[in-house]
Parts: sequence; structure tokens; C-alpha cells
Amino acid sequence: MVELGGLHSTERSATTLRAGGIGRAVAEKLAADGFAVVVHYAGNEKRAAETVNTITAAGGAALAVRADVADGDEVAALFDRAEQRFGGIDVVVHTAGIMYLVPLAEADLTKVDHLLRTNVRGTLVVAQQAARRIRTGGAITMFSSTVVRLAQPTYAIYAASKGAADAMTLVLARELRGRNITVNTVAPGPTATSLFLDGKDEATIQHLAALPPLERLGTPEDIANTVSFLSGPEGRWINGQVLAANGGIA
Repeated sequence: MVELGGLHSTERSATTLRAGGIGRAVAEKLAADGFAVVVHYAGNEKRAAETVNTITAAGGAALAVRADVADGDEVAALFDRAEQRFGGIDVVVHTAGIMYLVPLAEADLTKVDHLLRTNVRGTLVVAQQAARRIRTGGAITMFSSTVVRLAQPTYAIYAASKGAADAMTLVLARELRGRNITVNTVAPGPTATSLFLDGKDEATIQHLAALPPLERLGTPEDIANTVSFLSGPEGRWINGQVLAANGGIA
């Protein structure tokens, strides 16, 4: 998912890549913070439209745009739309990603290529456009995962792809020296989204919920509040960091 900054009541706009789960919560939170929001979607136009409708019904400004995050031309066109509609880009939040869980020895390399294209190349493409387009004083937030730290079986490929965002964070922050732009990555722990809950039995969910000292799963709103902090004036001294938003799980 990506947020881009632009014009609204406070003359800021945002674009959201991915309209569901955490992405939707982030889009709605940034809209409530006063950003105009561009909502990105890859295939689910209906969910993107629902997000836009929720934001506009609450008095905000929003636009949905389809793009393949790993396609440089399509992402450039998405950023063009944000600039044309809202006058500029102040905040970029990239949450788009896919998961493939399998023991490394059994991995289907075709599926591995698809995951790496979305999670690694997609992050690079969005970060590249953000670095070129974002206005002075802006904020870029990428997404990783707490599974990078946990080193759980079957997560090697997914964790490796998310580790790429970790590696990029401080490098990009240093490359943007002199422009007053922050670059950070949020690494959620187990979060109660449909993607996370699907396919898990109740015992597994309860086990995961008990791991953090706070003894619950995260919510999309927990993650959205973290992004809101990084995107706003209170988070300006946080730069080049990977923030674990996981309730103390690791």
C-alpha cells in the first residue's frame, strides 16, 4: 500500500496502495488526519471503491487508482494521477505484499519469483518514485514484518522479501539528506486481518494472540496509528528506523 501526500483542508494528500485490511485502515486514518488520499488497488476495485466512499462520506477527499506495484510505468502513472489531482505528494505509505509459506526445500520457484517481484521489486519501484516525487518535508513509510525477527519455519521466503525493506530504510533515508524527508519501515506482528485469520483454526489464533505481553492480536487500527504518527509532525525525529508494531512479541 502507498500513501502519497497532496491537497486537502490542510493542503496535504495521500495515496494508498492496497485498499484492504491494514491498507484500508491506514487510508482512513490519514484521511481523518486531513490528507487527501489516493487509494491504490491491484485487482479488487470494489474494495478500493468502498474505501474511497467511506472517506468521502466522512467529508474527506479520495481517489482510487489501479496499478501493478512492480511495474515502473504503472506506478509512475499512479504518482502522476496523485500529483495532477492533489497538486503534489507529501506522504507515501507502501503496504502492498503477498505471502507464500512453505519449507524452503519444498518451495516452487515460480511462486517464489512471483512473491519476490511483488514484495521486493514492488517496494523498490514505489520507493524509487517516492524518492523522485515527494515534496520537501515529506514522509515515506514502507512495510516489513515481525516474522523477519521470529525466524519461524515455512517463513524463509516471505521473511527474506520483507528483510529487503529493512535493508533499504536507512540507506534511502541517507540518500535523501538535505530534503527534510523521513524514511521508516513498520514491521507489524500478528494482526487481525482477513488475510491473517483465513485458514487458521481457533487454537492457532489464540496461541498467537497470547504471545505478546499485551495478550492480544494487533488490529489494523493499531498499525494505522503508527503510520499516522510517522506521517505527522510528532514523528519527524524518527528517521531510518524499522519500528516493530507488535505488542512486544519480539
